[in-house]
Parts: sequence; structure tokens; C-alpha cells
Amino acid sequence: MSWVLLAGLVLALGLALAMAAARRTQLARMAARVHEREQALSSGAREAVLQEPVVDLSRCLGCGTCVRACPEEGVIALVHGQAMVVNGARCVGHRECERECPVGAIAVGIAALATRTDVPNVSESLEALGTPGLFLAGEVTAHALIKTAIEHGTAVAAEVARRGRTGERDELDLCIVGVGPAGLSCALEAKRHGLRFLALDQELAPGGTVAKYPRKKLVVMQPVELPLHGKLDQREYTKEELVELWQRIVVEQELPLRLGETFVGVERDGESLVVRTDRASYRAKQVCLAIGRRGTPRRLGVKGEELSKVAYSLLDAHGFQQRRVLVVGGGDSAVEAALALAEQPGNEVTLSYRRESFFRLRARNEQRLRERVGKSRLSLLMASDLREVREGSVELEVRDGAEARSVTLGNDDVLVMAGGTTPFELLSRVGVSFDPAQRPAPAPIVETGPGIVPALAGAFVLSLLGLVFALWHADYYFLPASLRPEQLKHELLRPGRNLGLLFALGACGFIVANLLYLARRKFLPGFRWGSLRGWMTVHVVTGVLAFLCALLHAAMAPRDTVGGHALWGLALLLVTGAIGRYFYAWVPRAANGRELAVEELRLRLGRLAEQWDRSHWSFVEGVRRELAARIDATQWRSSFVARVVAVVKGRRELESALGRLAADGQRANVPQPRIHETLDLAREAWRTSLAAAHYEDLRAVVESWRYLHRWTAVLVVLLIVLHVLYVLAYGSSSIGSSGG
Repeated sequence: MSWVLLAGLVLALGLALAMAAARRTQLARMAARVHEREQALSSGAREAVLQEPVVDLSRCLGCGTCVRACPEEGVIALVHGQAMVVNGARCVGHRECERECPVGAIAVGIAALATRTDVPNVSESLEALGTPGLFLAGEVTAHALIKTAIEHGTAVAAEVARRGRTGERDELDLCIVGVGPAGLSCALEAKRHGLRFLALDQELAPGGTVAKYPRKKLVVMQPVELPLHGKLDQREYTKEELVELWQRIVVEQELPLRLGETFVGVERDGESLVVRTDRASYRAKQVCLAIGRRGTPRRLGVKGEELSKVAYSLLDAHGFQQRRVLVVGGGDSAVEAALALAEQPGNEVTLSYRRESFFRLRARNEQRLRERVGKSRLSLLMASDLREVREGSVELEVRDGAEARSVTLGNDDVLVMAGGTTPFELLSRVGVSFDPAQRPAPAPIVETGPGIVPALAGAFVLSLLGLVFALWHADYYFLPASLRPEQLKHELLRPGRNLGLLFALGACGFIVANLLYLARRKFLPGFRWGSLRGWMTVHVVTGVLAFLCALLHAAMAPRDTVGGHALWGLALLLVTGAIGRYFYAWVPRAANGRELAVEELRLRLGRLAEQWDRSHWSFVEGVRRELAARIDATQWRSSFVARVVAVVKGRRELESALGRLAADGQRANVPQPRIHETLDLAREAWRTSLAAAHYEDLRAVVESWRYLHRWTAVLVVLLIVLHVLYVLAYGSSSIGSSGG
């Protein structure tokens, strides 16, 4: 007995130590995500440029599937057991998170669509509202993916073909402007339908924006069907691979292109449209504009920008060696160009960005940049602006808080990658509307609840059917076990024969189907058949069906056997799953709600500083630093017991610290009402953060329910396997006449 006690003590302490270490790691990970979200918020990078994910916290289970599915790093993370958008600016609209969420708790849409004036108004068929016959496709519609551009182009050509061909000899069925992914797919689909069409582009080769990417740049794609070619199923292509593929398709399909012609506008002529370029005019029944959003490169308007050493794109970094290069910009293109140039022999590269931190930079590019700075001839000048370009040097203004200084660098080449002048003015002139008032109002984003009602309804219907079947055969099921063998229905309903055996096989089949959900979600990354939302429904339905079949297999009278214990295990599994489904959404949602409230209070503190005189900023900043330190120590670095103590002791220490800060404010001549307003916000933020920490503690306890559900499932599977082995070893008679 002593040995058992000693072993039990060691096992219990080891388990407690492992749980404590895991808990500390989990809190540190969440603290890092919250801090990253705060940084993204302060820099303006939390909001997406085009598309963004929106999480319904009332439904989110915290399974982490969306985090694993997202091809971009740092967009979504798990905080307090639920998905949270950390850096929405890194979202490019893959929608993998939306497709993979098993409960439909996340959706991707165009950010702030109701108020944006840079999104064209188009119908579901991509036709510009108010301009019949004029279609838009690809990035110009505020969708960034190559896959989406190809689908848009294909859909436009199919719609034009559906409307019928023109009867005029001097009129095209379709004129396509732009030969990027959208324009190329539109041309291919038009050829497939036998349309008379023509494709125009201002560049001398097809490829659109992709053709302007730096050499060897990797392009992430999703599988998509390209008309007359087949499926593009690679996940990654180099820029050269894609451009070569598109150029080969143009030659093979003999597509009618007019390259090197700059699009000027579209005019209506009766029932037709006339496309005008700088060289010619083309009359067409329908027009598709696939011209992207980047337009012409944005110029900085600084002195010396007209010099030949200034360029606005980088096609091949190998052409720059032994050069002093300044790259201006902070987007992915600028960073990738700087990294490529820094790899060339003898180059000294400086990356200048006007902000203090990167705004909309992919995580992998930011990581590569941080790794290379200091290890190669690559340097960063944050919070800097180019002021003048000279033959052998450049002058920049570098800001350090409120101070600014002039920096002169020796320089041979300047690469300006500050985006482009969008084509929206041109589109407005040809009849495309950007007025949000004319746009159909998007569906309001509302929390729809944990989604437990449909699951309960399905479970109720299935249980009702099981009850009806049992009542139909009540004359058998209500009999004592000793009298059942004398009944005519015994051979039909007994556990080891006929219908009873079919119920056993059905229960096993439903359990296998139930476990496939876990395989699809977590354990088999290559198993992609079906959506996780559908598999979640299968998981719930098969769980109920497995229990009903097992109950009927046991002839409604489970015995004290391995099979009977497996049946009770299935019942426990249903209960833990149903109760846990509610807990998984409600408790984390409460914690995240408090976290968002803390975020809002911190923002209000920041806005106070912006509204006040500069002489009062130091007071607000002191309060913010004190608050951040105490929240960090209380919420993320202390134990549950310490947080309980902090309810009393921490409040006293906070008041003491705020008293010192109030005295500092008075010495700095900060008006008394402003001091009170600032300190009240700090107190409220601290109390809210403490509440978030307590909800997180509750979530950690509730999470044990999830483990109970999982380990119960493992136990049930083991019991069923033992039950099956026992039956195979001793025959159907071992099941008996009245129980499984």
C-alpha cells in the first residue's frame, strides 16, 4: 500500500507540474498575441486593405482550425480559447479560415464596405451598376487573389456568351482591357464559347501585375480551373513560371491581343460601347475591364525625382551589383526588393519607410527582414521621408518623436515602391459608380448564437424516432430478460442476431464516421474531402445515432458487461459533448469581451493625449506605462491565487501609484479635471483586465471538460473493441439474450 501511495503522489505531482508549465506557456502565448494586436491597432494595421475576417465569438469553439488553415501568418490567433483577428491588414482574402471553420463562426468580406468609396458598385454578374454591358473583373473589384481574378474573368465571358452574340459585322462580342489573370481567363473562356473578342493591354507582354513582381518571387495560389488549359493545382509558383505559362497559353490558343496600347476610356454609342486607346478605337457589344487597382506608380514629388537613377519597379535584382541603393516603401514589394538587392555582391541597401513600424507587411517578410538586418549590408530607416535626390547622394528626414533631423546618404540608385495611383478617376469617367449609397447594404454582422438549437433539434428528432421504434416493439422490450427467449420477436431483436446485430454494426459504423471528423480536422492534413462544417454536423448526428443503435442493440436492457459499460460511456460522451459545446463558446466569449473592453479603454487614454497640450503628454504617458505594467503583471504573469490577492492588495498598490502620478500631474500644471479623467480611465481599465484574467481562469477550468469528453471517447472506443473481441472469441451466445 505504501508503494501505491508513493507512486500516486509522484504521478499526481508530476501531472500538476506539467499542467502548471503548460498553463504558463499558454498565458505567455496569449499575452504575446494580445500585445501584437495592440501594436497592430496603434499602427493602423489591424484593419484590412481589401478583405478581412470577422469572428462570431458566440459560435467559436476555439478549435484553432482557422489559425492552421490561414496561409498568411499572424492574421488570426487564439486568445482566451477563441479566434481573434490580430492583424487584419495581412489578410488577402484566401477564405480558407471561413471554409474550414466547423461551426461557421468566421466570415471573410470586404472591410468597411458600407462606407468605402474605393470599391466599385457591381452586380452579382460583375456588371457595373448603371452602365449596361460594362463588366469589371479581378483586383479592381477589391478582390486580391489570382484565383478570384481567374474566376471573375471566366464568369464575365460566360455571362456575355449567355446574352448572345452581336449581329453587327464591325462590332466585337467582347472587348477585354487588361491581360492579367482576369483578362486572360476572360479571353480563354470567350474563345471557348466562340465569341468575337479582342484583348488590350498597355504592357508589351501579358501577365498584368504579376509580370512586374521581382525576379523569383513566390506567388501563393489556390487550385483553380483555367479555361482551355485545365487545373492550376500548385500551391506556389514563381513569378517566372506563371508568366511563362500565360505567354505559352497565349501562343498555343492564338488569342487576339493588342499590346502596348494604353486604355483611355469607354463611350456609349447607341446599344454599343466604344473602347478608346492611345492608338485606336474598338466597337463592342460588351466590355470587360480587368485593369487592376495599382494604376501608374505613385511619385513622391521630391526634388531630383526626375533623375534617371530613380526607378519604380524591380524586375531583376541581379542587374544591381556594387551599388548603393535606397528603397522607399514599407509594403511587401518594397521589402522583397530590398532583400533581393541585399543578396547581390557588394550592394549597400537602405530601406526607408515613413512609419515607425510596418503597417501591412506579411509576417514571413517581416521575419526575413529582421533576420537580415545587421547580418548583411541592409539597414532600416524607420519614420523617414525622402526629401531630395542628387546624382551621388540622397537626403532624408528622420523623425524621433517630435524631433526631426536631416540625413544624407551616398547613393547610386533609388527604387520608389510606394504603391500606385489608382485608376478610380478613369473608371468614374467611363460610368463606374463608387457611391456607397448606390451599393446594396451588406448584411449586418451580428452574433448568431452558439448554434446549439439546430443540433438539439436534430438530436431530438433522432431520439424521437428511436422512441417510436422502441414503443412499436414494447411488447418485447418491456418483458423481463428471462421471458424474452419465448417471444417470436426474440430472434429478430436479440443482440446477437438479425436486426439486433445490424444495430451493432450500425453503431460501430457511426462511431467510425464520428471519429473521421477528428481525422479531417486535426490528424490527417492531406484528408481534405468535404467541409469541416459538414463534418461537424456529421459528428453530432453520428454521435446520437451511435448511442441509439447501441441502445437498441442491447435490447433496451444493457447488462453489467463490457458492452454495457461501453453503452453508458456513449451516454456520458453525449452529455459532455452537449454541455461542453455551450461552455466552449460562452466562457471564452466573456473573457474576450473583457479583453476588447480593456483595448477600448487604452485607446481612450491614447486619444486623451492627442487632445491635450504637448506639455501634458508626459503625464498621460506615465499613467499608460504604469497601467500597462500592472496589467501585464496581474493578467499574464501571476497565478490564480495572486490574482485573487490582487483584488484587495493590488487595488491598494494601484491607488498608491496613481496618487504619485497625480502629484506629478499637479507639478506639471495639468488641470485637475484632466487628472481625474485620466486616473478614472486607468482604474476602470485595471478592473476590467482583472475581470478578463478571472474569466481566463474560469476558461482554464472549463477546458478540462473538453479533456473529459476526449478521454471518455478514448475509453468508449477501447470498451467497444474489447466487446467485439469478446464476442468474436466466444460467439453470439456470449452476448446473451438481453444485453450488449
